[in-house]
Amino acid sequence: MGSLRAFACGTTSHGMHQLLRGAARERRVFPAGVFLYESGVRRVLFDTGYAAHPWKTGAAGWAYRRLLPPDVPPGSTIAAQVDPATITHVVLSHLHPDHVGGLRSFPDATLVVTEAVRRAMQGPRIRDGVLRGLLPTTPRPGSVQVVPRSAFRAGPLGLGTVDLFDDGSWQLVDLPGHADGHVGALVEDRVLLAGDAAWGRDLLGQEHRIRAVPRAVAHDADAQARTAQALLDAERSGVRLLFSHDPHPTDVDLLAP
Repeated sequence: MGSLRAFACGTTSHGMHQLLRGAARERRVFPAGVFLYESGVRRVLFDTGYAAHPWKTGAAGWAYRRLLPPDVPPGSTIAAQVDPATITHVVLSHLHPDHVGGLRSFPDATLVVTEAVRRAMQGPRIRDGVLRGLLPTTPRPGSVQVVPRSAFRAGPLGLGTVDLFDDGSWQLVDLPGHADGHVGALVEDRVLLAGDAAWGRDLLGQEHRIRAVPRAVAHDADAQARTAQALLDAERSGVRLLFSHDPHPTDVDLLAP
């Protein structure tokens, strides 16, 4: 059995009344969460959080920072909290700035992405929320493992899964809706890293309240609602859900009973 730890790699904030109809006029702080799974010699990062300032992302980056202002204090990047040389794999849930900012710090790790995410890396588009300036500009010296859409098979949770290491320890989970190719990870059949399937656990199942603008930003809002229902069903079956933008305790094994 391995261990699972969480890291907050910067934060952003957003008005809840701007996100959900009927929500209070309050501004919530959302951590940019990264998860590290360790088992034997395998050390797997799920996402990489925010990049340190300054960002070289032009007008698109300026607009993003106005909408979702990132706060990245010194020492809060993932490379400042873990030793990049020890990381064997980096799994990206999707390519939004709060998930790929630290990617350049892990050039020698095997990068694991879905087919759709790989396409977006090769042709990043602003309308998809992808900032070209945050992605590696040269070919990676480490390998890239691309998981095709056809590899996902129906699993016991009612969601498509791929057993990444063929040992049941880490299964990629298809979580469509938020972004094209968006995935989570089922760790040791107990904890499901749900990425941005919702902005937080308390917001899961509230998709019908999402306002027009954030709903339009989603890759497929209807699929996002179906994914939310599948995750609620998984939780009722005993699986623990961990979302990227919820606060999680640090230096605690999240796989521990």
